[in-house]
Amino acid sequence: MNGGERRPAFGLSFDPRALTDLLQAPGDVRDLTLAYLQEVVNAERFGLRLTGDLEGYRKLFVDSRKDWRVVYGVRPAPEMSAHQREIHVVAVRPRAGNDVYDEVGRRLGMNRRPLSARTHAARARSPQLTTGNPAPRPLPSAMPGLPRPAHNAARPQTR
Repeated sequence: MNGGERRPAFGLSFDPRALTDLLQAPGDVRDLTLAYLQEVVNAERFGLRLTGDLEGYRKLFVDSRKDWRVVYGVRPAPEMSAHQREIHVVAVRPRAGNDVYDEVGRRLGMNRRPLSARTHAARARSPQLTTGNPAPRPLPSAMPGLPRPAHNAARPQTR
């Protein structure tokens, strides 16, 4: 090792299917992915954190159009490793239709599609809602400012 080279901060491992993803990716995406992963391993670049079901994992935007993603996690390295922790790449796939996140969920053993924190929040029931019976609504004719119902023309009014 030369004096100018830094020792990587992390080890690197791939899910075997992620290696297949990488080999099947277009050449420019493959080259950028490897360059970005080298920066991640050297602690010079960090991907954005994922939320929801994929919390604990990170994503890298690979190309300038942000069409491709690398999803990885940081985990303890094996005992015989020279590093304490390693970058474990789970998938290198196109983002279109959330394909990459669906595939990461499958590779992590999730039975359903992974949901984001925003989706969890949208589906959650508000704690302010009561479970009792709804309050009775006033009749429309009793509400101020609303016109009264029209009289039935077929039935003559009697006084």
